Amino acid sequence: MLIQVPYKEGDVVSIKLSSGEEMIANLVKETGSELVVSKPLMLVAGEQGMGLAPYMFTVAPDSKITLRLNNVITIVKTAEDAAKMYTQQTSGIAV
Repeated sequence: MLIQVPYKEGDVVSIKLSSGEEMIANLVKETGSELVVSKPLMLVAGEQGMGLAPYMFTVAPDSKITLRLNNVITIVKTAEDAAKMYTQQTSGIAV
């Protein structure tokens, strides 16, 4: 039987925080108590539907941030369409 890894370092992942917010980011590293992600964006509702906005407005857009796992409800590999939108917004490259 083949075992699938749900996500790995370097993947675009969706993270549901205990605050209720949903984040999309590149997974840099996961330890027993923390996640390190880069280019974090938040899922936000707008007039034209769902969109992505900076996780923090006062840091550089390509910052790496550390999240404590006790503040994370779940982490999963991002769906392909959403990952393409994220990649296009963070890199300017249309996928």
